[in-house]
Amino acid sequence: MKPTKLLLALAATVCTTGNAMADDNGVVVPDSTGFKFTDVVTVKTTPVRDQNQSGTCWSFSADTFFEDELLKLQNREVDLSEMYTVRMCYEEKALRYIRMYGQVNFSEGGGLLDVSYIMNKYGAMPEEAYPGLNYGEDSHDHSELVAALTAYLKSISQSKKLSKNAWFEGFRGILDAYFGEVPETFTYNGKTYTPKQYAESLKLNLDNYMPFTSFTHHPFYEKFVLEVPDNWLFGLYMNVTIDDMKAIVDNSLKNGHAVLWAADVSEDGFNFRRGYALMPKEKSEADMTEDERNEWAKISDRKRKEIAKDIKGPVEEIEITQEVRQEMYDRQLTTDDHGMVIVGIATDQEGNRYYKVQNSWNTNQLYDGFFYVSEPYFLAKTMSFLVNKDVIPADIKAKIGL
Repeated sequence: MKPTKLLLALAATVCTTGNAMADDNGVVVPDSTGFKFTDVVTVKTTPVRDQNQSGTCWSFSADTFFEDELLKLQNREVDLSEMYTVRMCYEEKALRYIRMYGQVNFSEGGGLLDVSYIMNKYGAMPEEAYPGLNYGEDSHDHSELVAALTAYLKSISQSKKLSKNAWFEGFRGILDAYFGEVPETFTYNGKTYTPKQYAESLKLNLDNYMPFTSFTHHPFYEKFVLEVPDNWLFGLYMNVTIDDMKAIVDNSLKNGHAVLWAADVSEDGFNFRRGYALMPKEKSEADMTEDERNEWAKISDRKRKEIAKDIKGPVEEIEITQEVRQEMYDRQLTTDDHGMVIVGIATDQEGNRYYKVQNSWNTNQLYDGFFYVSEPYFLAKTMSFLVNKDVIPADIKAKIGL
């Protein structure tokens, strides 16, 4: 059976790259945004990385999350290789794609569970041992690689009879050309490791992490396979209420643990360059004077959208309920776009509450690669998140049977 065009095109639409979402190229001066954020809670974190032109936010964010866990639990700073995980995931995805006759998603995107899956099965490597830049660039650009892998797999999937193992070696050959061959052993800090041995040396209990989501089309306090294309592992996520979702994240941060976060970043109120993500309440004619209504009627839809995006400080935001959140998901107004790490809680000058988020779009931005997500945005646009089980509040542990 032939793969659909949609499945093969997803590589271009998932796990947003920094350049794709940069809304302007100008320098943003702090005072010009109208926001004054104050950090209330912050988690110690490793430096901001740069995924550049690669849809690998899921690897960058998860590696940062586990690096932060090592800082918290062991006071140990490491720099994990994102591209080792990406490469091994490509091998796994290719095998599944062919075994499923090309009828499952194959893309450069991924999910919250991918890094721990690869660590458990294959191991891990430090960045210096496997940077994955074997193609003459100083930063990641996977446009050519993704095109080559996708075309190759599409061709193989249409074969009437597959070779015994040559097709897979050919696929690995493409990965070798771009990422470099994976060494059987490598030396790091004067000690020789295999990838599996290095992962074991980190002493992370990967079974002590749990993914969560919050939707009404499945029962609360039960696990289900989250229905997004990048959940290629068909991973199970614990379903909790919107209030419990917030309580878990807050408790994690207040106890010094970061949160691995997957969310929609396609909203007009998302502005990474200016350092905020909001869910502004739409301007309503009912709230206007007669003169304002007459003027509003003359404005084009495009101009109205520009006015809505012209945010110059705290604004009134939409009230997000469980029902509103579900409707956004069901109508595909909330989509699985991007992986990031929540590292703090903050307030603005009016006392509104935000989450401080670490991105992987480099540091050439207002807050050096961090931005502030309003509570309504978090409640509406969170697709899923992952935390250390130790930070789950006791009452919620009882509900989910921990």
